[in-house]
Amino acid sequence: MPDPLATSDSREDPGPDAFVDRHIGPRADDQAAMLAALGYGSLDELVEAAVPSVIREPVPLGLTEAESETEALAHLRELAGRNEVFTSLIGLGYHDTITPPVILRNVLENPAWYTAYTPYQPEISQGRLEALLNFQTMVSDLTGMDLANASLLDEGTAAAEAMAMLHRINPNKGPKKEMVFFVDSDAHPQTIDIVRTRAEPLGIEVVVGDPDEFDPSAVDGCFGVFVQFPGSSGRLRDLRPLIERAHASGVLVCVAADLLALALVTPPGEMGADAVVGTTQRFGVPLGFGGPHAAYLAVRDDQRRTLPGRLVGVSIDAKGRTAFRLTLQTREQHIRREKATSNICTAQVLLAVIAGLYAAYHGAEGLYAIARRVHRLTAGLAGALRGGGFEIVHEHFFDTLTVRAPGRAEEILAAAAERRINLRFVDADTLGISLDETTTPAIVHAVLAAFGVDAGTEPVGDDAIPAGLVRMSGYLTHRAFNSHRSEHQMLRYLRRLADRDLALDRTMIPLGSCTMKLNATAEMEPITWPEFGRMHPYAPVEQARGYLQLFDDLERWLAEITGYDAVSLQPNAGSQGEYAGLLAIRKYHAARDESRRQVCLIPASAHGTNAASAAMAGMKVVVVACDERGNVDLDDLKAKAVAHSDNLAALMVTYPSTHGVYEEEIRDICAIVHEHGGQVYLDGANLNALVGVARPGKFGAD
Repeated sequence: MPDPLATSDSREDPGPDAFVDRHIGPRADDQAAMLAALGYGSLDELVEAAVPSVIREPVPLGLTEAESETEALAHLRELAGRNEVFTSLIGLGYHDTITPPVILRNVLENPAWYTAYTPYQPEISQGRLEALLNFQTMVSDLTGMDLANASLLDEGTAAAEAMAMLHRINPNKGPKKEMVFFVDSDAHPQTIDIVRTRAEPLGIEVVVGDPDEFDPSAVDGCFGVFVQFPGSSGRLRDLRPLIERAHASGVLVCVAADLLALALVTPPGEMGADAVVGTTQRFGVPLGFGGPHAAYLAVRDDQRRTLPGRLVGVSIDAKGRTAFRLTLQTREQHIRREKATSNICTAQVLLAVIAGLYAAYHGAEGLYAIARRVHRLTAGLAGALRGGGFEIVHEHFFDTLTVRAPGRAEEILAAAAERRINLRFVDADTLGISLDETTTPAIVHAVLAAFGVDAGTEPVGDDAIPAGLVRMSGYLTHRAFNSHRSEHQMLRYLRRLADRDLALDRTMIPLGSCTMKLNATAEMEPITWPEFGRMHPYAPVEQARGYLQLFDDLERWLAEITGYDAVSLQPNAGSQGEYAGLLAIRKYHAARDESRRQVCLIPASAHGTNAASAAMAGMKVVVVACDERGNVDLDDLKAKAVAHSDNLAALMVTYPSTHGVYEEEIRDICAIVHEHGGQVYLDGANLNALVGVARPGKFGAD
């Protein structure tokens, strides 16, 4: 009879909830059987045979000792306790929200939803595709546009994607070499920064200013205008005059719109906008200290072939049954590579699903009621502040106020913080306040108290949406938004959709994709804790000490694992990591007065996103041949490196390779590129296969 106290392998018993034992599926006997089938006696023998000796590092990683699930959760609880969750009325595109419990428990916390995967086998994701079609319909209805994509990474990225799309649609014909994109100075500051970053490699000049004072006809080379609606300051204005002026000069207009505001306000599509972007964060997606959140991009029907990202459509199968599919994929990077419309791959599908279901649960009447309540509280706050002698900068607004308090901004900010409320500091004389779905009359009174204003029992203010901007058109009329209002109806709907998907809660999905890793329940649990989920990204850093420690630990661990000197956590997708890496290489060459280096070598076997990212970074893609086994052809690499020696910027290489092989010549590959002045970007899609075995920062990748 087996000894019940014996461990399953030779390690010291780590306890019943050791992470590695629970989440590395094969047990010791399973490993032995697989190793025997391959002809090896141990994992060490297999690693020695598979991993080239020139890159293997026998030195143990200098990491903290592994924790069990129970210990890790206790550690995370301690970190969460270092965060202080204030009521954040900072705005800037981020708002606290209420995730309906039926969606929180059955989608965000449900592996049937958070492990489904669509890009390469959408036919097995019919439930998820239906949920994404709901998302697209929601966005199209609220924005007044013909169609929308199935989400993007965040609002800033969506704005940058829209800029590139408008440039493709409307290449400037003027004599000025630089293409000009005009950006509203009242756009969110992070959006302006991202647009500037994305514009520079493409040779686009970004001009920031007041759209009301902008004359498109007077700016040679202007192809597009970007405007925030309502503005970051809360300003609500009729965009029709601007759009008419722009169109008269052959200039296209993109509007960043708040979806909740559009429940009350005339949508940009009805004003003539050519594209509408924004975030769906406030539709039930937790703040999460800044992400992840699904963005959207909506366009006119005649622009559908230039629309970046995924697009879900309805089709008919061979037996005449309705089916969902990803449509117009000829736009995508895995087909068009450097000619793709963007490098967007998987976007933020889970969060887009949540936002679409939030709209389905509330319906048009529910969204309208939420928006009216937020606006009524904001108008009441404005009226009380005016009565207290403060200036409200903009007469018309939806949920955000800019308040003049000459010389008192810091004092009021501190008084609000004493009441555990964060306001937006603009300057010494000015503050910003953004209300949201979670705002109560008690919160409004606390804000007024911070300003030293006694508003009585119920602050009252006039409606601040001008008559000419009141929405008259309907939205969310499809049955998907009118059939699941009770919890039981929504619960059954979610189950029906999940039953139409194949996800990792049911079976292994043998795609070998970079995203096919099942996150452990213990890893997913903390994301819905309020100490992590309700933190505003612009909350004072002293309120986010737990988050900062988490980031610092992760950066150090990743640096140790990869062998690099520093790590950035900023890119929020693998494709954006590619782009960020190439921008770093671009800056490296510019710092050495070698900006001429713009050729990027990419093996023919590489991910399609590699070529698309290189094109977005302003580089010229040169394809390197692969041999019959799919490995980089060293002779062709040498020839291409020599031919482009004066202008070689980078090589992008996936390691282990896309087909799962540790290429023997990786050090030689890196050395050849370095010899000719280039840098090596290593795609970490298969980083799991390097952890504890080899460090890319040590074997030549920059």
